[in-house]
Amino acid sequence: MYQALRPSRSEFVALRHLNHHLRIWGQPVAGQAPLVLVHGWMDVSASWQFVVDALQTQRWIIAPDWRGFGLTRGDGPPPDSYWFPDYLLDLDLLLDHMVGEQPIDLVGHSMGGNVAMMYSGVRPQRIRKLVNLEGFGMPETQPAQAPDRYAQWMDEVKALQRGESALKAYDSAAAVARRLMKTNPRLPQDKADWLAQQWAAPNANGQWEILGDAAHKVVNAHLYQVPETLAIYQRISAPLLSITASDDSMGKWWKGRYSLAQYHERLQAVAQVQTAEIQDAGHMLHHDQPQALAQLIENFLA
Repeated sequence: MYQALRPSRSEFVALRHLNHHLRIWGQPVAGQAPLVLVHGWMDVSASWQFVVDALQTQRWIIAPDWRGFGLTRGDGPPPDSYWFPDYLLDLDLLLDHMVGEQPIDLVGHSMGGNVAMMYSGVRPQRIRKLVNLEGFGMPETQPAQAPDRYAQWMDEVKALQRGESALKAYDSAAAVARRLMKTNPRLPQDKADWLAQQWAAPNANGQWEILGDAAHKVVNAHLYQVPETLAIYQRISAPLLSITASDDSMGKWWKGRYSLAQYHERLQAVAQVQTAEIQDAGHMLHHDQPQALAQLIENFLA
């Protein structure tokens, strides 16, 4: 199994009726911005371990488990759907608690990249430098889609309440690892075995359950608004490095409804942008090429 070169430690912060789990590497360094890493949908903070191990510079690194993922838990039953602005407020309060007013270097992957982009436009003074790993946003929508979207949201919440949307449980950690390798054929066995024990945990019956709330699968009731997104992007004052993988995730997901070219067009709203592509990598580029990714991030942050 993969052996972490720089093991993390866990801290918990109680905010907004949630016990937020933070994975921490290193200690604060005078004159150095904290490095905050935010994970994607159906992922966990431990997912950053391979990149942390590949960094050449010692940093104070903070990586939260988003609400409904990993070890972040609430006081009561989980919600029946999630609202994107909650991630912004959760991050804002966690930064208040951990770093105060000190500007940070913020790196986000996928959904976390979307949160990082939005947060950096809403709180531009808090971000020194920003790195977005395949946080593309969503396809453009039209008002005429709203009635069906609300109906879809209601139907999916009802299905969740009937127990029809539960996440699959696995017989063993090895079965979870096989699932991870099926999703990402580039993931080697040793990393899959290690990730499986971070991504899932055994329940009372001995089955391994994914550390993610099934309600995350419920569609957002509100349509994605590109004009709002661009207005927020225009407020980003930090230099941005946008990193994509050589595999075209956009083409696979959206089938022509939203393209990589359209994403790069949206990035023109940001004042200072650099772009980079990592070869021989898919959407989970922080698993596929952690050394190449770490070098790009370090060069940019320096």
